[in-house]
Amino acid sequence: MKLEEVSRKVLQLRAMICIASGPVWAAKHIASSSEAFVETSKFGSLDDGQAVDLYTLKNAKGATAKVISYGATLTELWVPDRTGKLGDVVLGFDNLQGYVGKHPWFGATVGRVANRIAKGKFTLEGKEYSLEINDPPNNLHSGSKDLSRVVWKAEPVYERDAAAVRFTYDSPDGDEGFPGNLSVTVLYRLTNHNELELEYTATADQATPVNLTNHSYFNLEGDKNILGQVLQLNAEKYTPVDATLIPTGEIRAVKGTPLDFTSPVAIGAHIAEMKGDPGGYDHNFVLSTEAVKLKLAARVFDAASGRQMEVWTTEPGVQFYSGNFLDGTLTGKRGVVYRKHSGFCLETQHYPDAVNHPAFPSVILRPGSVYSTQTIYRFSTR
Repeated sequence: MKLEEVSRKVLQLRAMICIASGPVWAAKHIASSSEAFVETSKFGSLDDGQAVDLYTLKNAKGATAKVISYGATLTELWVPDRTGKLGDVVLGFDNLQGYVGKHPWFGATVGRVANRIAKGKFTLEGKEYSLEINDPPNNLHSGSKDLSRVVWKAEPVYERDAAAVRFTYDSPDGDEGFPGNLSVTVLYRLTNHNELELEYTATADQATPVNLTNHSYFNLEGDKNILGQVLQLNAEKYTPVDATLIPTGEIRAVKGTPLDFTSPVAIGAHIAEMKGDPGGYDHNFVLSTEAVKLKLAARVFDAASGRQMEVWTTEPGVQFYSGNFLDGTLTGKRGVVYRKHSGFCLETQHYPDAVNHPAFPSVILRPGSVYSTQTIYRFSTR
């Protein structure tokens, strides 16, 4: 057995011994061996008394990610600016009440099917299924009781160069209106290279649509709007939408349109050209459809802080959303009021309404197959 493998086995054995003595003690003990560590604490309780836990992932460089078991939700992500000062680059709330209340999926694991399904209907194997119409006239992110509104089981994962937590949830047949029992796993991993890795897996006992994503709102600068932050998308095409934001079925070139981010451009440079209410970006961009291969989807740079975020994914699409519907009615962490364009989303996923478009990459998971995708948010400075 190689020395590296022996060392990994030792760390795993230490983790198992420590866990038996309590999660916080275990996390601190492993920190002395691996430098990255996981700490568990209570975040709050639901009205029915069900506890919601907070998992704090900290890497060797001091970067920190905080994730709660309610919705497997990313609540905080602290990464350095060019001077080394840590800043929280995601929107969210200070307490559980904010996440339990009405909000636009801040940091949540969304599913079973992310994005919109036209008129809340689809047909699979000859049977029509009807879903909640929570974004009239369509279904959005599977409804008001999707996977972001349940408490997931969680366990810390101890690794040599990363801190991680694994969330699991069993969604029963008929949940949210979808067929089949679905077992879902989401792994959050914060590496010593300031990468937040998300790995999704799922299995089902019946054919069912699955399209999972993370719905974090990012702001690399902090409290100002995101219009001056510079975005590059490795997508030469996008899926045009109708007035209700449902894809028409076309795949169109971005060249010559305000959706052309193939070269770095400020998010706000052409946003006024995006017509409609409330104005802004909420579009799916077409990435390489080569299955499984991890590729660079997007890069965002903030000149004020020097922070840069890259998004790598195995998914065929990314939904760029410029926070158009944030309207100042929500107050987030540290008393910050979230107004229009306070944050942006880069939701890696299959195309919206794919279940109703046979020409789009399929979102149907069948028995015996494993749904498996990966997305990495990689942070650096310049």
